[in-house]
Amino acid sequence: MSLVELLGSSLLANGCAKDTSEALKNAKAVALYFSAHWCPPCRGFTPKLAEWYKKDLQGKGLEIVFVSADRSEEEFKEYFAEMPWLALDFSQKEVSQKLNKKFKVSGIPTLVIVDPSGQLITSDGRQAIAMDPEGKNFPWIPPKPSDLLQQMKLKSASHAADGVGHVSLNEAMQGKKALALYFSAHWCPPCRGFTPKLAEWYKKDLSAKGLEVVFVSSDKDQSQFDEYFKEMPWLALDFADRDLKEQLSQTFKVDGIPSLVVLDANLDVVTLKGREAVSEDPEGHSLPWYPKPVQNLAAGPGDIEDVPTVVVFCESSSKPEQQEVEDALTAVSSKFIEHQKAAKESSPEVAFMIATKDSELTGHLRSLLSLTNGDAGKPSMSMVLIDIPSDGAYFVAEAGPITVASIQGFVDAWKSGQLERKQLG
Repeated sequence: MSLVELLGSSLLANGCAKDTSEALKNAKAVALYFSAHWCPPCRGFTPKLAEWYKKDLQGKGLEIVFVSADRSEEEFKEYFAEMPWLALDFSQKEVSQKLNKKFKVSGIPTLVIVDPSGQLITSDGRQAIAMDPEGKNFPWIPPKPSDLLQQMKLKSASHAADGVGHVSLNEAMQGKKALALYFSAHWCPPCRGFTPKLAEWYKKDLSAKGLEVVFVSSDKDQSQFDEYFKEMPWLALDFADRDLKEQLSQTFKVDGIPSLVVLDANLDVVTLKGREAVSEDPEGHSLPWYPKPVQNLAAGPGDIEDVPTVVVFCESSSKPEQQEVEDALTAVSSKFIEHQKAAKESSPEVAFMIATKDSELTGHLRSLLSLTNGDAGKPSMSMVLIDIPSDGAYFVAEAGPITVASIQGFVDAWKSGQLERKQLG
């Protein structure tokens, strides 16, 4: 999708409308700045960004487009007056919502950087620019995960005892089917609880099944790392390589520990939620734990907060009926997963879930979605698309059989804006 298709035919420059193509004709990269006047972190970041933009970044070829989350046009105009770049017109609410949804903006300030063709460069532009305000690494193209991983210098307790130095990743992955990066730390109580379990599963089944684990430490110093690593039967990234550790954390979106990121033998990401995957399957029957096309709501909310999700509630249906529904959902979901892999996206455009039994989460969602019971007083079968990234929107399908055609038709109608929007409380 081109920048004109993304942003519309015109942008604001110095309070006046300007053709988008003309406004961006010299840009080597474009930063979409999601921000708002009422947001304190935004108010702190905007002056810094403006200074960096005027001093170096504009000259390097960066253009910035302000995408407002202000509450009124007056607030927008007052805030935009402080900015030396372009803006999406405040009235372009549909375009703003489309951009928020496309780039999965969940908080502000957010800076998404795209190339001149509109392709994503990085969704963490705020961090990239803050670390390089002079634009030495402009346009901040993130390194490929596989290139980062190949830089790792790996240590193992057994090799250290033998006087052997570091192990390369290629050596470590000989005969292995998957790699798990274990982000953890000695000072973290949940980590201290999870590490012994993971070590037991690794020694009992997972190593033999083809999993290699690499500890990526968030310890505070070398001595803590050394003490903690003694408890582990796997490899570790050399503690001294703090820069690579930070790059790995950013690349794999690690925002809390313990975190287990699982990659396949080709070093392609399988799941960022490896901790949940291995906890559900500690013997490794489903190694490397590729996400299922259809998740069961009983196992948790999945990515429902981050990805628009079709959920079919069929708790009162028979097992054969539930299986028919799951098969239909799988057929539709598989198409989205294939597209996701081809586009190398981190998540599909739409996710799919099924609720086959009562649970606290199922009941909570039914209540939030105001789903009624059937004639017999039992929960009726319902299909809903929950779009939390779009400010908590949801859409309810008309009653009827749940088939491949009805599911696909429901999704198509949502994508084309034909469905009645409802709002989560």
